[in-house]
Amino acid sequence: MSRERLAVMVEHQARGCAELGSPLYAFLLGRVAQDVRAGGPCAQALAGYEDAPGPDAVALRLLGGVHALALSGRAPDLAACYPSTGGAFDPERPDPCWQAFRAAVATGMEWVRDWMTRPPQTNEVGRANLLITGLLKATQAGPLPVRLFEVGSSAGLNLRADRFRYVSEGFAWGPADSPVLLDGAWAGAPPAWLAEAAAGQPDLEIVERRGCDLTPIDPLSPDGALALRAYVWPDQTARAARLDGALRVAARVPAEVEAAGAADFLAGVRLEPGTLTVVWHSIMRQYVPAAEWARVEAELDRLAAAATAEARFAHISFEPRRVGERHRFRLAVRLGTAAGTVVAEARPHGLPARAVAA
Repeated sequence: MSRERLAVMVEHQARGCAELGSPLYAFLLGRVAQDVRAGGPCAQALAGYEDAPGPDAVALRLLGGVHALALSGRAPDLAACYPSTGGAFDPERPDPCWQAFRAAVATGMEWVRDWMTRPPQTNEVGRANLLITGLLKATQAGPLPVRLFEVGSSAGLNLRADRFRYVSEGFAWGPADSPVLLDGAWAGAPPAWLAEAAAGQPDLEIVERRGCDLTPIDPLSPDGALALRAYVWPDQTARAARLDGALRVAARVPAEVEAAGAADFLAGVRLEPGTLTVVWHSIMRQYVPAAEWARVEAELDRLAAAATAEARFAHISFEPRRVGERHRFRLAVRLGTAAGTVVAEARPHGLPARAVAA
């Protein structure tokens, strides 16, 4: 029964990959589910995770570990099927890809089993599109030097969001020579308030960049870069290109990510006169236990209550919210003690964004 539950979870992730534009992973996970039911190598790789909760994302852990084998040259037959490693996936003739994947799991079992112990950490660069929108919203009250704090930072790539280039219909913001281009940032033209805010703030002065994560990744290390690349789906080459650019930005723009829980990290944050202190996060809330998140909210309330005209505070979040029968991924901005306002939404990878009426 537990193995069947695991297969059903894998199939659920397969549908998610299909909806988010990865026919390669949608196909592979469909076969993984069959292999789990049959007791094949994928069942062995996932053994012990049959009853894992959904947020553990065991299917993505498996995919990431196997992708790392291809990226590091340990699975050349699979690399020939993955666009991320110069290969090609033929949806009309997909069986060779599955055979190479299954073989990679079987021969790289020790590697894959070790990888399964790691939480998925995409540090998705596309989500910066929403975060920087929220930051521009927060600066409409007047420009101040920004102190930026991120919870659930992973490798801290989005702590450098102001160094990325955002482009859509009639809109561009960020350094023109940035190695990170988020093209098609908005579905159509962005909202008028954003265009106005961007024109008024062509540059942001960020004087502090700090984040936390329970298991931070060093983006400047070979192992860290491999981990980040492994969690980008191999047939989504635009995402991979954004990640590569963000790694180059990280090499020249320092940011500190400490190993700490979100609540403990925020407990050490204080507002400073003459600055705007910003706490932001993107699609990490579901990984935080309820008791821990209650402490996070208490720290956010403390910071909001301490805000003044001279020491401002903003909380920016891009997280799933239930809307009717579905979850939608929405950007909310809270300024000081004011109620948070939902201003935009997007798909989980952050592109394109759509305005939401206040």
